[in-house]
Amino acid sequence: MYLAQLLSLTGLAAAVAVPRQASTQECTNPVKRVEFRTLDAATRKQYTDAVMCLSTKPSSIGLNTSLYDDFTYVHTHLNSKIHYVASFLPWHRYFTYLYEKQLNACGYTGPMVYWDWTLDVANVAGSDFWDPVNGVGGNGGKKVETTSDGRSWSCLLDGPFKDLRPAYSLTEYAPHCLSRDFFDGTSRPGNMRASGYTPELIKEMNILPDFKSFEFRLENVPHGSIHSAVGGQSGDLGPSSSPNDPIFFMHHAQVDRLWTLWQQADPETRNNDYVGIRERLETNGNATAPSGGNSTQLTPEQNPPAALTDMMPFMGLADDIPVSDVMTTQNSLLCYTY
Repeated sequence: MYLAQLLSLTGLAAAVAVPRQASTQECTNPVKRVEFRTLDAATRKQYTDAVMCLSTKPSSIGLNTSLYDDFTYVHTHLNSKIHYVASFLPWHRYFTYLYEKQLNACGYTGPMVYWDWTLDVANVAGSDFWDPVNGVGGNGGKKVETTSDGRSWSCLLDGPFKDLRPAYSLTEYAPHCLSRDFFDGTSRPGNMRASGYTPELIKEMNILPDFKSFEFRLENVPHGSIHSAVGGQSGDLGPSSSPNDPIFFMHHAQVDRLWTLWQQADPETRNNDYVGIRERLETNGNATAPSGGNSTQLTPEQNPPAALTDMMPFMGLADDIPVSDVMTTQNSLLCYTY
């Protein structure tokens, strides 16, 4: 599998076609990303059709699975390098951008979308975001599949993505139904951990003065709350193979939106504010914070502080790039706004 992956790298860069050399220049006509529910019906269907299109395309990194599964494969294999480290925000910013470009290649002509979960905190499980016709489909149902790795999955029964068959469970090849398991930690669906992403909490987070404190709060509280609330114990959004669920990218576009808005409050400082640890070690495939007991922190000698020149890996999904290339969305590499 890895040999095929390495042999495919040359062809992949052309498929993604990202103009690395232009990344320091300003863009002149940025695309404005929008909340998913603001799309008209035709554009919304074009978006969901493009997602399904990715599942029909061959892998671009030499796997025996689909282009859609490439994103899960890369994310789960890089888990410890992209979570609870400084590069969490810039890495996922570019990862979501690469997904957007593949949607465009599958015929989507509208803007990239985000899910603003702060709009739904009064009744998350009852939100129109989960509508089977105009939304992304609802919770997993009574149908359950068990895969070879021992995990059980609560299969989606409705919505535009109900026929998706993700190929991976964590790092294992384990095809299964797309699954969700709405959960608040004690009951189903409960309040779906809504206290972790209220408008009030976001407002408090936005006044944090530096990248280190802002990133820590954003990754651990609203970001983590959504993964846990939607993924539960038998849903795809919970483990590190979370890109299995298409709402992963709407969720991470919202995370990126919050970082972007925070940066724009003081761009001269915050577009270069980047500190933290470069890497961590882990003993399993779950995206759990180091304090959760599954990770061993590297010493400063083993792991120098993060720097803007650090290269972010993408395992052939695109060329590896330095963090500095994506510290603003309004350069000619990314060229989008919110």
